[in-house]
Amino acid sequence: MTTKADEGRPAATMMHAATGRPTRPPPLTINVPVASTEAQTPSPSHRSSIVIESQPKRRVSISPETPPLASSNSGFDNPAFEPVYMRKISQTSIHSYLDNGPLGRRRSILKDSPLPNDNDSVDRISMHSFENYRQSALDVLNAKNNNLQAVHESWHSNSNYVEQSWIYNLCLKCRTEEPSASWEPPFWQKIFPYPLCPTFRTFSRLVSLIAIGALLWIVSFVIIGHAAAPGGQLFDLVVLTVAANFGGYIISLTTLPRLIGMLLVGLLFQNVGWVDLDGDFSKVTTHLRKFALTIILTRAGLEMEPEAFKKVYKTILKLGIVPWIVEAAVMTVMSHYLLDLPWMWGCLLGSIIAAISPAVVVPCLFRLRTKGYGVVKGIPTLVVAVSGVDDAISVAIFGIISTIMFSDRGQVYLIAQVPVCLIGGLGFGIIWGLLARVFPEKGDAYVVPLRTLLLFVGNLVAIYGSEELGFEGAGPLGVVFSSFISNYYWCKDGWTIDDNPVGTGFEIFWMIFEPILFGVTGATIKIRELDSGVLYMGALCIFTGVIIRILITAGIAFGDRLNTKEKFFVGLSWMAKATVQAALGPVALRHLNENSTDDERHWARIVQAICIFSILLTAPLGAILISVTGPRMLTKTKQAQQNLTGWRRPSIRDISIIDEEEREDPELTADKQTQNNTQNNSQHPNFSYISNN
Repeated sequence: MTTKADEGRPAATMMHAATGRPTRPPPLTINVPVASTEAQTPSPSHRSSIVIESQPKRRVSISPETPPLASSNSGFDNPAFEPVYMRKISQTSIHSYLDNGPLGRRRSILKDSPLPNDNDSVDRISMHSFENYRQSALDVLNAKNNNLQAVHESWHSNSNYVEQSWIYNLCLKCRTEEPSASWEPPFWQKIFPYPLCPTFRTFSRLVSLIAIGALLWIVSFVIIGHAAAPGGQLFDLVVLTVAANFGGYIISLTTLPRLIGMLLVGLLFQNVGWVDLDGDFSKVTTHLRKFALTIILTRAGLEMEPEAFKKVYKTILKLGIVPWIVEAAVMTVMSHYLLDLPWMWGCLLGSIIAAISPAVVVPCLFRLRTKGYGVVKGIPTLVVAVSGVDDAISVAIFGIISTIMFSDRGQVYLIAQVPVCLIGGLGFGIIWGLLARVFPEKGDAYVVPLRTLLLFVGNLVAIYGSEELGFEGAGPLGVVFSSFISNYYWCKDGWTIDDNPVGTGFEIFWMIFEPILFGVTGATIKIRELDSGVLYMGALCIFTGVIIRILITAGIAFGDRLNTKEKFFVGLSWMAKATVQAALGPVALRHLNENSTDDERHWARIVQAICIFSILLTAPLGAILISVTGPRMLTKTKQAQQNLTGWRRPSIRDISIIDEEEREDPELTADKQTQNNTQNNSQHPNFSYISNN
């Protein structure tokens, strides 16, 4: 209740009946904005707002502090309660510190304070203060929201700047997709952020490999001694292999085949003087080449699809034999007249140069096949199958020619080379393939490692046995056909070309022997001993043979349901040289002995130089042409083949040359409502305010 003294007093300073002290009016209740937990879709014209219920027109105080007990009255409204310099005043007070000096009470922020009896003015000022408060609250809220948006946009712009930088894209390209989630310490991402730094799985793998290599080197040093010590030839070979692998990785970042980097590292090491593999150690490198050749031919046989071969075997044999003969003949004739090689040496060089490189062709064709290019007509399968047949012919003919050239046996032996090599190679392949079907039994728990080792050891016996018997051409044919026959029966048991665990084993073998083969091959070339005229004439011979082969392939591919573009693409895909040239190029020089003449050594060096030069010229160019012309010259299916889930080949699909855009792939119809909501949410904060009733 109120006293008489309170009747003329404004409502902001009512007196308590019992204590005689002023009482505070009830505080102004303002509904605080609360973010809605329900998903709401703001309209494009959405603006932040606060709904405040209408309140009684009360006058509010200025100072939030609770005033201490006054020590002097100074004649103001309530001199017994508040001090002069900090007392609470009503909004209708006419007093000001301007009238009483700097120690007077604070001036109200409410402007144009009316007289106590001016009720209209009181109501107007009360409503004006209410509107000011609501507007100031909105300004504060909007300012905070704008600050949050500014911070978010600044962070997002900085993030985009980092993600668009060349070093970020380079690091991201270096990273490969992990098949499963990996564990890492909690602090790893803070110290080594991805993708600027490798994942913990990659780091731990690298540490494990380094530890294994160091421990193996220690054991080798204890057993072998000086050859395994730094400066020894075995140590040099290990260092060359590691460096070649790293060089291949660097080149792969440019989307070129890894073997180019491995070959260049071998060239660098030889011509700088960091490696010496001549002398007695050349026997070790010779055996390593034979191991690598066995792996190459085995993979060529495993990559040929049996069902497709049965359907189009005439086309495969036609496109595999006729273009090979033409290119080998062109190389033989041009090398005889331009490089001054004898006819037999020209035939030897032609048999090597005419071979196709599966290491370049197969990854590019499998990549196109997974995207759906040429799948309807089976062009990737055709090209891969022909490359296997082509390699088998090259190695077999090379073995026959080298046997004739470097053998001192009679004419009957030389005449028997061709039929014996053909019959013997085919017979060994069929017999060993049938044995691989039965042994081991297909339900054996160790069927995969047993089949892998049995096929590998049997093919090694074919290579070394044919050489020991004097029929070198039979071994390569036996390797290719044994792999093909084995794969034929394994596919009947449920395996497929893309899901062949034995192929995975040989993929791993190739990952080990690839840097050895190309690193050692590059280390056989000494640039100071090369003749620039020989290289120019050699390049002319190589490209002439390649162009004529492309034209012949397009000309004889009649009746194969291929259009003109597809015929030329098939010819382009067979221009890359690499694996067979690296394995067989230095062999002729190894066949020579102390009784050989200087001319023979000169011719052998020319053959070796032209083989390695053909790799540098055609391998990167062939890979680029396959990847660039494939999407433009081949027909794409509506639904590309999906990548296999679960097990897959370790490196076939990891090798990319150029990322083609799949422009013809169907796209999902855009949801307009979802798109509008996303756009609105990106422009406005996702807040909604409700009033508390």
